[in-house]
Amino acid sequence: MKDLIATFTQQLTEAISIGEKSKFTKPDKEIRNVLITGLGGSGIGGTIVSQVVDKQIKIPVVINKDYFLPAFVNEHTLVIVSSYSGNTEETTQAMDEAIKRKSKICCITSGGKVHEMAQKNKLDHILIPGGRPPRSAFAYSFTQLFFVLHGYGLIDDSFKSQLKKSVQLLDKESEHIKAETYYLAEKLHRKIPVIYSESNFEGVCIRFRQQINENSKMLCWHHALPEMNHNELVGWTTPNDKLAVVFFRNENDYERTQARMNLSKQIMQKYTPYIFEVFSKGESQLEKVFYLVHFGDWVSWYLSEIKQIDATEVKVIDFLKGELAKV
Repeated sequence: MKDLIATFTQQLTEAISIGEKSKFTKPDKEIRNVLITGLGGSGIGGTIVSQVVDKQIKIPVVINKDYFLPAFVNEHTLVIVSSYSGNTEETTQAMDEAIKRKSKICCITSGGKVHEMAQKNKLDHILIPGGRPPRSAFAYSFTQLFFVLHGYGLIDDSFKSQLKKSVQLLDKESEHIKAETYYLAEKLHRKIPVIYSESNFEGVCIRFRQQINENSKMLCWHHALPEMNHNELVGWTTPNDKLAVVFFRNENDYERTQARMNLSKQIMQKYTPYIFEVFSKGESQLEKVFYLVHFGDWVSWYLSEIKQIDATEVKVIDFLKGELAKV
């Protein structure tokens, strides 16, 4: 896992090359909405991309993490199927339903049933390198989503330069990121992390939570502001030094939300001394996303090292899938 995290920018560079070579067929019908279906490490990219493009794309983008599709999905829907292994049972079932509804479908996968279904039904698809845990293939699967949306004329190509700048940023900040993330990992050890961000970066918080779950084998939770101020904040009523708060922040977060974060910190300080802030770097939202995602990945790995556990293994998920196969 360490090597996979350390070579993140190399993967991103390769992902850009894959995306630039991808070809897309013209839809038979007007695309009126987009649905991205996928789960876990394959699905988180959809959540994040929907937030990155929401100021540009003119049609709704809906994220699906289930066996079933919403009723609106039809021949005017672009369904993007994201399954790294190609064998995620919820995703293959949703894909089968999208085929029946005659949606325009594009798949992002390394193979498996999704690839077989795409070939059989002559669907657009992008093949990415296989043989690694899905969560470590984020650079590949996330990046392709932009090329897919651009390929069908739904967003412009400004993301391309932002992707390349993200590579430069992360390479430049590499040593700084590793030093800062080791420090934070030490502080989070033996704690329950509570992760907060501005609402438009909630997908990044989810990614961090997932990485702590899988790589660090720890429970944690997340929320986003301002929504958190209308419910969860009231839960901060009891001192608990087992909780450690991490704010993912950006210098250009909305000023009212920044004020809410600062006031929320004041309230939380009465109940835990462990409150940390991580500010992103980069000019565009996409650069900031990559910075914080990569930052969180390193934290999760350092936690696994401190705990002396294998970051890669997910035996409990393997057990679950094995038992489900018997049902």
